[in-house]
Amino acid sequence: MERGVRALGDEVAIRVLIVDDHPIVRDGLRAAFATVADIEVVGEAGDGAEAVRVAGELAVDLVLMDLRMPGMDGVRATRRLREAVPGTRVLVLTTFDTDADVLPAIEAGATGYLLKDAPTEDLLQAVRASYRGETVLAPSVAGVLVGRVRKPSASALSPRETQVLRLVAGGATNKEAAARLFISEASIKTHLLHVYAKLDVRDRASAVAEAYRRGLLD
Repeated sequence: MERGVRALGDEVAIRVLIVDDHPIVRDGLRAAFATVADIEVVGEAGDGAEAVRVAGELAVDLVLMDLRMPGMDGVRATRRLREAVPGTRVLVLTTFDTDADVLPAIEAGATGYLLKDAPTEDLLQAVRASYRGETVLAPSVAGVLVGRVRKPSASALSPRETQVLRLVAGGATNKEAAARLFISEASIKTHLLHVYAKLDVRDRASAVAEAYRRGLLD
């Protein structure tokens, strides 16, 4: 049977790679898995690039993936893993549950999304379920996805908001954007606040990055 979908009845432990840039977190997770026989931690990585390399070398079944790491982040690493070793499951384990974190991770191919404050038993069950190919979501994460489905138009930018964001992406200051569009700086700030809310981001750089990711800017 293909790696990543072996039956647990075969008495073969799930081979897990822990990916987190904090050694103390990796140590804690390794200790949690040491208490069970059907899960084996076979390696660790401190960033996404290392995770992709190690996962291929160690024939890993499941990657426990943090999201915000230096260098290659968890979303990019998840996407690379799904391309390089498609039989490997990815279970996100992070402290962040906003739209800007959840949606890109799921779209990149993560099988599940769990928060770091989850009880140990929930984590163990999530690893087993993700290994079987089942979708595992923390309650707050499920709420984010349901909310997005119920309000599909919330992220649509107006023509004026798109104009402002395009100028910002080109490096224009609020004053320069206002002059180009013949409106006040206060209007520019208001449009940007609306953009931030719709894209679920907090600053100009994140808004531009998210807009490119969603294809709102070309």
